[in-house]
Amino acid sequence: MTGPQRTPGVLGVDVGGTKVALRAEAPGLPAYERTFRWPRGADPVADLAVLAAEVERLREAWGPVGAVGVAMPATTDPAGTVTTWPGRPGWAGLDLAGALRRLFPDAATAVADDGDLAALAEARHAGRDDVVYLGVGTGIGGGVVLAGRSVPGRSSAEIGHMVVALDGERCDCGRRGCLQSIASGPATLRRASAGRGGEVSFDDLRAGLDERRPWAVEAVDASCRALAAAVVSLGELLDPALAIVGGGFAAGLPALVPLVAERARSAGRPGRPAPPVRAAALGALSSLHGAVELARGLTGTPAPARSIPTL
Repeated sequence: MTGPQRTPGVLGVDVGGTKVALRAEAPGLPAYERTFRWPRGADPVADLAVLAAEVERLREAWGPVGAVGVAMPATTDPAGTVTTWPGRPGWAGLDLAGALRRLFPDAATAVADDGDLAALAEARHAGRDDVVYLGVGTGIGGGVVLAGRSVPGRSSAEIGHMVVALDGERCDCGRRGCLQSIASGPATLRRASAGRGGEVSFDDLRAGLDERRPWAVEAVDASCRALAAAVVSLGELLDPALAIVGGGFAAGLPALVPLVAERARSAGRPGRPAPPVRAAALGALSSLHGAVELARGLTGTPAPARSIPTL
């Protein structure tokens, strides 16, 4: 990039099971945004090669970054090694901290759970200190914010693996009845395909829902009931001011969040109503904006999310 030198910007990277989103910001410059899909096969070497090419593209088109926040759905240990990631199982054992050091040798980097970061970003946007967040996409992520901060603990809030039906579908974690096994995008599409008697794409599901096709309505309603059960249970445990439902799958089905809200409201009890349910204001970009905030924290402002420093 030519021109006078400037202060390096901050970069947020939202890593998903099928795609990755990047957003870089710097004073006086338009934000850089880019989304790309992982190659097929879930091979970490191939994945990191694609990510490295995208980082180089960012540097050439936009400029340097001095801090990087990464939102990850994978489970990592304290050293920054991926221990498990059902979405891309080949990443298990990957030294993510080392990979980030090689990708960004001149930048401070940190990793945090994508659900935690999404929850923080949405809570700030809503102006609420006590929020639960459920992100519905390829899997189901989530986060809990109380008193304006991520709930402290040894690990992130695994809302997608809350058990909502002991005899339910088998989850990719190996257990039956996890919220993710019922209400994730792929689970909903599988159920719709079974009801229709043929493969259903996301566009098919959206059209079928608009047309009130029974196979679409029933598939989505089952997901909404499971999500509502999770919201009601989280409400009993934490008494949040707000439950926010986001993620790419939810963002693409405008009817989904109102159905979850209706189901949750009807499941409240006297003296303990379910928390109100709203669609994520940041849509499918909640985790990405949270990753940008994590990067900002590395530049001097304390980061509110639990993170894994890699430098």
